[in-house]
Amino acid sequence: MAASTTTQSILIIDDDRELTDMLKTYLEGSGYQVTVANNGLEGLEAATTGDPVDLILLDVMMPQLDGFEVLKKLRISHLTPVLMLTARGDDYDRILGLELGADDYLPKPFNHRELVARIKAIFRRLELGSQSRQQQDITINNIALSTSRQSVTCHDKSMTLTNTEFSILHLLMVNAGQLVTKEDISQKVLGKKLQAFDRSIDMHVSNLRKKIAETTQEEKIKTIRGAGYLLRMAP
Repeated sequence: MAASTTTQSILIIDDDRELTDMLKTYLEGSGYQVTVANNGLEGLEAATTGDPVDLILLDVMMPQLDGFEVLKKLRISHLTPVLMLTARGDDYDRILGLELGADDYLPKPFNHRELVARIKAIFRRLELGSQSRQQQDITINNIALSTSRQSVTCHDKSMTLTNTEFSILHLLMVNAGQLVTKEDISQKVLGKKLQAFDRSIDMHVSNLRKKIAETTQEEKIKTIRGAGYLLRMAP
């Protein structure tokens, strides 16, 4: 993420030109540097070969390449934070976006002030996470999280995590053997109050479990039904 002394950059990928023009003007007025791509192919190229950006606002329904395909291809090589813009009430879009590695989602239509609040929450989480990670490297139950290299291995096998997954794992590791509630994860990692029926945390943890499962059959993260999660101290 860009240093706090520089202007944070946002790439908007959405085929609604009227909306992107309006968002560009609003976000630039809020102090961000904004680039716009009006289709999925153009957006993917901008995100992967253009100047690095700090955050991507990604619409789901687009011609040529939809938002899911853009995100899937992006996550092969880039961990840039992504805020998905989804159809209101479409749980499938939200869940699939999170499964593919989105950091958060916002249903359309949305209030511009809420959008800025979500953007600020993501940037604040990344900054706080970066600061806390610089303080310690942790190894628990054959999971090694290196704060200096921003890397994770499980049973000596490298894992590629999104920023959100890294932050959740870090929170679980510093509280290993103890319950970490969904409210704690929502506040400390996602930077927002836990909402009823919000499955984003479940999806992020599910993604984390899948990546751990690629390195070992041991269950590292235990679900405490109705409460939260716990990182096991030992197998």
